[in-house]
Amino acid sequence: MLAAAVTGFALVFAVIGGLELFDRTSFALIALATRTHAGPTWAGGASAFVATTAIAVVAGAALVSVLGPGHLVWLRVGGGAFLIGYALVIFVRSVDLKVEAIEQSRRSAFVAAFLTILLLELGDTTQIFEIVFVADYGWLVVLAAGSAALVLVAGWNVLVGRFLGARISPARLRLITTVVMVVVGAATIAYGLAPAWFGFS
Repeated sequence: MLAAAVTGFALVFAVIGGLELFDRTSFALIALATRTHAGPTWAGGASAFVATTAIAVVAGAALVSVLGPGHLVWLRVGGGAFLIGYALVIFVRSVDLKVEAIEQSRRSAFVAAFLTILLLELGDTTQIFEIVFVADYGWLVVLAAGSAALVLVAGWNVLVGRFLGARISPARLRLITTVVMVVVGAATIAYGLAPAWFGFS
């Protein structure tokens, strides 16, 4: 019994973490981390990952059944639109951050990361895999392994974002970040409206 749980944990951890490393959500979090405080960005992203894992494990299958594919389309479209809007907001903002605005910016970093990841992950491939894994390994294993994998991925995303942010000029970084988030947002909207273009029916 324990051996099966350990094997299931390792498999779920590897698959979910591996999928998410190269998912559009990771690129969105990397882009956010280049412009925001690392701690709140990681906390927001990790919290959203855990929340979406819990949704997938506890109520994911029921959610898909109740909402139907039409509503999942609009979740993806909403996530993409939010990301594009946020990208445009940070593009027009001043690069300089005033000292008295630091606490507010930290709250904003958490909220932006949380909402971005939450909206992009709802109905995403990662959630679908977690729903499928529940049938094989049980909800506890999938919740623990999926959450652990995604929290680590969020940390990696933020580290990469901070690394890039420290080595690229603010003006160029702002342009790159905006372009990445707009592209990811547009791809998310396209995936929501026409999944067949991405090889899904």
